[in-house]
Amino acid sequence: MSEDACSLHNEKEWEDGQVERVAVEGASLRDGGSHALPTFRGIPLSELKYHGVLQALTAEAIGWQPGAVSAEVLRAQEEWEAVDSIQPATGNCGMWSWAGSEQPGQLISFSEALQHFQTTDLSSFKERIQPTVRRSGLAALRHLLFGPPKLHRGLHEERDLVLTIAQCGLDSQDPVHGRILQTIYKKLTGSKLDCALHGDHWEDLGFQGSNPATDLRGAGFLALLHLLYLVMDSQTLLMAQEIFRLSHHHAQQFPFCLMSVNITRIAIQALREECLTRECNRQQKVIPVVNSFYAATFLRLAHIWRSQQKTISDSGFVLKDLEVLAKKSPRRLLKTLEIYLAGTSKGQASLLGAPKGYGPHAPHSKELTFTGVCDLPLHSSEDAQPI
Repeated sequence: MSEDACSLHNEKEWEDGQVERVAVEGASLRDGGSHALPTFRGIPLSELKYHGVLQALTAEAIGWQPGAVSAEVLRAQEEWEAVDSIQPATGNCGMWSWAGSEQPGQLISFSEALQHFQTTDLSSFKERIQPTVRRSGLAALRHLLFGPPKLHRGLHEERDLVLTIAQCGLDSQDPVHGRILQTIYKKLTGSKLDCALHGDHWEDLGFQGSNPATDLRGAGFLALLHLLYLVMDSQTLLMAQEIFRLSHHHAQQFPFCLMSVNITRIAIQALREECLTRECNRQQKVIPVVNSFYAATFLRLAHIWRSQQKTISDSGFVLKDLEVLAKKSPRRLLKTLEIYLAGTSKGQASLLGAPKGYGPHAPHSKELTFTGVCDLPLHSSEDAQPI
C-alpha cells in the first residue's frame, strides 16, 4: 500500500474512532456520567467543533438538562463561538466607529479626498451657496468701478465646488471623512494608532470639544480639507507642526484646529468677495489658490501671534485685523508663503523661530475662552451674507 493510501486509511480510522468515542461519551453524559468530561481535555477546540461535540453536549434536543452542563464545557463552547464572531480589527481596538468597508486607519491624500467630493452628489448642498457677495447702492457701484475683475467663466464650477464643500458637515457614516480626520490626527501628533470618533484627544488637537463636527460652523468640511492639505504636503507639514507647537506655548497657547477653522472662514469670504479672482484668473485655478491663501493667512497669524506676544484673549481682534489684511493684500501673503516654503526646502531656520518657554510638557488648558471671527460684531452688511 502506498504512503498516501496508508495516511488516508489511518486518518479515516482516527476519525471513525473519534466519532465512535463521541457517541459513547455523549451517551454517558446523557446518563449523567460526569466522569466522561476529562476525556475531552486532550482534544483541541477545533476538533470538538469539527466533530460536533460541543453541539451534541449542549443541544436540548437530546434531552440533556442545562443543569447537567459543566462550567468547563460551557466555557469551551463560548470560546469557540467567540472565535467564529471575531472580525478583523481596524485601528485601535475597534474604537473608531465609522461605517463602510474602507479602513479608517489608512492615510488619505488631499487629491484623493477632493476626488471623493468631486464624484459625490452634492446638489442639495450646492443649492445653498451664494458664489459672490450681494452688494447694493454705492457699494455695488464702487465694486463695479474699482473692484477686481470677474472670475473667468470656466472657473465658476471649481469655485462653486469649494463653496459647496463648505456647506457639507462631518458625516460619521462616510469612511472617507473618517480617514481624513485620522490623517490629520496622526500627522499632527505623530501617532501610529487610530483614535476614537469622540474623546478628549480632539481637544488636545485644538477643537473646543470631544466631537470635531461641532466646531465646523461657518466653514463646513472645507475646514478639514484645509487641515488635510496642510499636513499632507511635506513642506506645509513642517509649517503646520511649527504652528501646532506654538499653540502649546505655556503663555501663548491657542486651540490650533479652531484657529484653523477661522482661517478657512476668512478664505471663504475672500473668495466670495472676489479678493482672489485676479490670482485665480492668473493661475487658471481656484482650489490651489484658495489652499495657498489659507496656508499663507495661517502663517501670517502665527507670525503675528509670536512676534507680538498675543494670547488667547486677543484672538478675536487678531483674526479680524488679519481678515482685513488678507483681503486687501492676498498677493503679498502668497509671496510670503512662497518665501517660507523655499526656506524650509533648503533646510533654513524657521521663520517663526523657536518660541520661548515651549517644552514637551507645556500645559494646554481646556478652559480657554476663544473668540473667532464669527463671534465679533459685524462692521458691514457684506459680512453678514451666507456662504
